[in-house]
Amino acid sequence: MQEIKERLVQDLKSATTAEQVEQIRVDYLGRKGSITTLAKSADFSKMSVEEKKSFGQRLNELKNFATAEISAAVEAFKASAIRRKTNDLDLTAPGKGRRLGALHPITLTQMELEDVFQGMGFSVLYGPEVESEYFCFEALNIPGDHPARDMQDTFWLKNQLILRTHTSANQVRTLQRFGAPIRAIFPGRCFRYEAVDPSHENTFYQCEGLVVDKNISVANLIATMKTILSQVFKRDVKVRLRPGYFPFVEPGFELDLNCLLCGGKGCPTCGDGWIELIPCGLIHPEVLRHGGIDPKEYSGFAFGVGLTRLAMMKFGIKDIRYLNCGDLRVNEQFTTLV
Repeated sequence: MQEIKERLVQDLKSATTAEQVEQIRVDYLGRKGSITTLAKSADFSKMSVEEKKSFGQRLNELKNFATAEISAAVEAFKASAIRRKTNDLDLTAPGKGRRLGALHPITLTQMELEDVFQGMGFSVLYGPEVESEYFCFEALNIPGDHPARDMQDTFWLKNQLILRTHTSANQVRTLQRFGAPIRAIFPGRCFRYEAVDPSHENTFYQCEGLVVDKNISVANLIATMKTILSQVFKRDVKVRLRPGYFPFVEPGFELDLNCLLCGGKGCPTCGDGWIELIPCGLIHPEVLRHGGIDPKEYSGFAFGVGLTRLAMMKFGIKDIRYLNCGDLRVNEQFTTLV
């Protein structure tokens, strides 16, 4: 028993892995291990009562000793593995706390605007960001030689498709699919090769609106615009309606908002105290025809709410470039608004 004990201690000292310790346990305490075999090989028939008692006591002591030493070796290897992992960490680095997510201010504005329009009986529809030349231009009364194309500096793809320059591209798509009467909005992302400044970006968001029915007039258009703004800003805002030219509406208007950032005094965002917010007008008869609608029977109006600029006015964001910069500090301000 003393030899087994000394050999066990030496084997545990020589072990360098947890697997080797496990093998030592099997060699000594396993079904065919040294200590187990010793107990089985004892000839108790030749022992006296005192010898049996002494042998059993010393055998139990050996088993307990072996079990304790092997368990201690196992725990030592576990602690060593934890220390090795800990050594790979920089314990002085700041912890990775979980933070509440935030919706982008444009997303918040779009969700609110969709709720307002759905309350007015509008459908919310979506169209492709990669668009054909027909739906983006020709169907909207903008032929190939029209100067409006030069103003938009379109991003062309190799397959002759384009990144849409406005969500107005959904007008004729929707009319061809659903016909008239219809009330719908089309929120989404648009792309233009713009000179970037505090109020212009090459990637921005619009919310196009379309109403086609019998006896639609400018009065219906103005009433809809007033309802939208009063619901979004939750207060009275100062606006102006001035003539504007867009090939797909006739007559066309620009609805400008008195800048909420400077109170109409003029700032880098607005320039002269007014910011263009909602181009709008009565739908051009040619656009209705492309949509399969008889302009003698139906009329309608269309408008394009600048979602990005609306978010800027609503949340007091002075530079449009903040919205696409990817800086989490911008989004984190809106965590509790959901």
